[in-house]
Amino acid sequence: MGLEERVDTRSKQGKFNQTSTICKHAFSDLTHISPLVFIYLLKACYFNGTYKATKKFRVLQEQVHLVLRNDPQPGPATFVIQCLYVLPIFDLYSEGFSHLIISALRRFLKMETSMWDSLEAKDLASQLFIDIVGGSVNHDERIVEKILEAFDIHLANIDKVMCLSAKNDCRFDTAKKFVEQYIFGLIESQSYMTAVTLLEHFSIRQSGQSFLLRMIESKQLKAADKWATFMGKPMLCVLVQEYFDRNMLKNAYEIIQKNNLRHEFPNVYHKYKESSLKKLAEKGCWDVAEARTNSNRQLLEYLVYLAMEAGYSEKVDELCDRYSLEGFLNANVPEASLLHSRFLHLSELVVEGVVWVDEVNALHNATSHMEGCKVVGLDCEWKPNYVKGSKPNKVSIMQIASDKMVFIFDLIKLFNDIPDVLDDSLTRILQSPRILKLGYNFQCDMKQLAHSYEELECFKHYEMLLDIQNVFKEPRGGLSGLAKKILGVGLNKTRRNSNWEQRPLTQNQLEYAALDAAVLIHIFRHVRGHSQTAEGEGHGKPEWKSCIVSHMDNIKKSKKGSKKESSEAEAKEDQQFS
Repeated sequence: MGLEERVDTRSKQGKFNQTSTICKHAFSDLTHISPLVFIYLLKACYFNGTYKATKKFRVLQEQVHLVLRNDPQPGPATFVIQCLYVLPIFDLYSEGFSHLIISALRRFLKMETSMWDSLEAKDLASQLFIDIVGGSVNHDERIVEKILEAFDIHLANIDKVMCLSAKNDCRFDTAKKFVEQYIFGLIESQSYMTAVTLLEHFSIRQSGQSFLLRMIESKQLKAADKWATFMGKPMLCVLVQEYFDRNMLKNAYEIIQKNNLRHEFPNVYHKYKESSLKKLAEKGCWDVAEARTNSNRQLLEYLVYLAMEAGYSEKVDELCDRYSLEGFLNANVPEASLLHSRFLHLSELVVEGVVWVDEVNALHNATSHMEGCKVVGLDCEWKPNYVKGSKPNKVSIMQIASDKMVFIFDLIKLFNDIPDVLDDSLTRILQSPRILKLGYNFQCDMKQLAHSYEELECFKHYEMLLDIQNVFKEPRGGLSGLAKKILGVGLNKTRRNSNWEQRPLTQNQLEYAALDAAVLIHIFRHVRGHSQTAEGEGHGKPEWKSCIVSHMDNIKKSKKGSKKESSEAEAKEDQQFS
C-alpha cells in the first residue's frame, strides 16, 4: 500500500501539469481495510500533495469514487456511514473529508442502479442523524443536510430506528417531534437556510408568516424565498407584499417573474420596471432603458417623462416620434423654469465661444490659442458600447477648454484626414511643460485615447497633469457632485452616453461636451483661490500642487512621478501660479 503514485492532470488548454502532484493509495484490495485506516490514508494523500486545495479535492474525490467501486466491505454505502462515524476524531479535516466522501457516494449512486447494502445503509444513516442531533457524534449542520439527501432519509426511517432502540412502544410522531425540535433549535440560532432545507425535506409545514418575517428581518432572503416557494402561492404572495412594503422592488420583481405572479401584482411589476428605468436614465443609459421597456406604452411614457424631467429634449422628440406619443407629450410637459434651474449651464461660466475643430485651419487656430494658456481643461467622449465583452468604441471627440473658449476636436475625422497635423498639434499641447492640463478621472480617458489612436505619439506621453479628482477626498457623485459641492450646482449628465459618433452633434451635445471641460477651469480657480488664502495665513504649500504629475510616459505607469519629477513640477508651478 504505497502513497507515492503520481497523478497527472491536464490544464484547461489540455497540457499536462508536470509541477504539481498528489500522492494516492492504490486501493487494490479493500476487503480488510477498516474505515479508520482508509481515512488515515486519505489524510496522508491530502497532506503530502502539492496541488492547491480545490484540485486536491477533485483528485481525491475521484479516488474515493474508485474505492466505492472496489467493493469495500460490508458495502459501499455502509462503508461511507462508518467513515462518517470515524471522521470527527480527525478534527480540522473532518468537515472537508465528510463533504468529499458524501459527494463521491452521490456520484457513485448515479452510476449504480442498485446496491446490496442500501437498506442497511439507510438505517445506519438514520441512526447517524439521530446521534448527530443528540450530540454523541459531532458533525456540521451542512453535513446533516447532505446525509439526509444522499441516503434519502425520511421520518419513517428515523421512526423505525428510534422504535428499534426504544424499550417501550413508540409512535410515528416521536420522530417528527424529534426532528422539529432540532429544526427549531436551528431557527433559534438563525441557521435559517438549513432549517428551511430540513423543513422542506421532511415536508413539515407548521411554521408560517412569522417565520418568514424573521428571515426577512435577518436579511436571510434566499432562505425566505426557498421557504415561501415550498409553502406555495399564498406564502409567495405574502413575501412579495413584504418586499414591496419594504421598498425591496427588485426582490419582489424576481419572485413575481419566477413564480408567474404578474397578474396578482401588476402595480409592483410596473413600479419595479419604472425604478429600473429611472436608474438607467440617471446613468445616461437611455438606449438600454428604451430596450428594457419592450415597447410597453406605459413604460415608454414614463421614460419620456424622465427625459423631459432631465431636460433631454432631443431624446423626448426621438421617443415621441418613434412611438407616436405626441398626445402624452402635450399633457405632461414639466415646467421649463424648474428644469433650467436644476443644473449648471455653459452661459454661467462666461464662456465666449465653443469652436468645432474638424479641419486643418481650425486645428491650427485652436493649437495657437491653447499654447498661449497656462491652464486648460481636458475631457473626451465616445459612443457607448452595450454589447458585453466587446471592445469600446473609438474616442470620438476631445474637448480642450481655456478660461474663455472651448475647442471640440473631431478626432475621428481629423485622424482620417490629417493624422500627422493632428499628432503635431496635440503633442504641442499635451506634452508642453508650460501648460497645466486639468482632468477628472483622466486616467480613464488616457487609456481610451491610447487604445483608440495607437499610431499617434501625442497620446503616449503627457506633461503637467492635474487630476482634480485626486485633490478631493470625496470622489462620490463624480464631476457633477464635485461641481455641486464647489460651485453650488451640479451638471446634467443625461447626454453622457449619447451617440457621440453622429454628425453633426446636436447643440445640446456640444454644450454638454464643452461644459465638462470648462467646469474644470472654474473648479480649479476655486481650489487655487482657497489654497493661496491658506498659504498666506501660514498653512504651508497648497495641497493641490502635490497632486500634479509632471511627467507620464504611458498609462501603465503610476500616476505619481519620481521625487525629481515632483520637485521639478513644484518649481514650475511656483513660476506659473505665483
